[in-house]
Amino acid sequence: MKISILTATYNRAQDLEKLYTSLVINKSSEVDYEWLVMDDGSTDKTKLVIDNFIKQNIVKIEYHYQNNQGKMIAINNLMQYVTGDIVMECDSDDYFVTGAFDIIKKYSDKLLNDETVYALAFLKKDKDGKISGTNFMENNHRSDMFSLYFREKITGEKILVFKTEIRKKYKHILEADEKFITEARMYHKIDENYDIICINEAIIIGEYKSDGYAKNMKRIFEIAPLGYYEFFKEILKMDLKGVPFSKRIYIYKNYILFANLSARRDAIKNVEGLFNKLMVCILWIPGLIFTKNRFKKNKIRDDFMDEGY
Repeated sequence: MKISILTATYNRAQDLEKLYTSLVINKSSEVDYEWLVMDDGSTDKTKLVIDNFIKQNIVKIEYHYQNNQGKMIAINNLMQYVTGDIVMECDSDDYFVTGAFDIIKKYSDKLLNDETVYALAFLKKDKDGKISGTNFMENNHRSDMFSLYFREKITGEKILVFKTEIRKKYKHILEADEKFITEARMYHKIDENYDIICINEAIIIGEYKSDGYAKNMKRIFEIAPLGYYEFFKEILKMDLKGVPFSKRIYIYKNYILFANLSARRDAIKNVEGLFNKLMVCILWIPGLIFTKNRFKKNKIRDDFMDEGY
């Protein structure tokens, strides 16, 4: 078994050492792995830092470069270089726990030997050991990403370890000239044909930077609303049986928010299902007022990608 680790990075040269060190520490495992890095047009010393790692000849590393197109395109482009049976992402400001690859190996048969499973979902924690969000209801729980977050009340960031042959069939779809979209849009597409298996063990430690995606979602919403509009429109076409009413309200409100941010005048017309359309109509005016109050056009920035990830 071989694992391919993908990292898209932009102006984060100072953070890569911790991730690299965690990969070196995990060389003690018997798992073969490679680290594929896509430099998304960095203007700092990212290339010099990665070149130094490569010269140490401890970890198999491939460095690739592209003009700045955003994290999602960077990951899309990295997929062509993947040679592992299993593929996963690790952000530049995250790093692996000691023994992470042994944990993955322990459960790998559940992924590689079941044609109906596309990923294992693991937990993520911070440096103090606190789990991001909630644990799964039980170890080896079988589900899909939509059900986890919209039916089963799971919260927080989880780490997906994909079967490569399935993951290569999909990519992140972005709209117009936007550079960001939630990973969930792709996950929901894969959910249509495959399941995931949930593991209550943490394999990655996350350190959220003040200039990272997680800390800047409001600005991301402002500069990439069309992709989110399409994302929630797709959810409204899905079978929402078993989704609590509170979650449905969340869906309607966000659909309205992004319809207004992206100036989609056909938004109500595009809603499928009589009940869905009725709820969107009822919530439309309050949603419009909220959008105008919270998102001022003169405050919208288009330089988010200059900050780093």
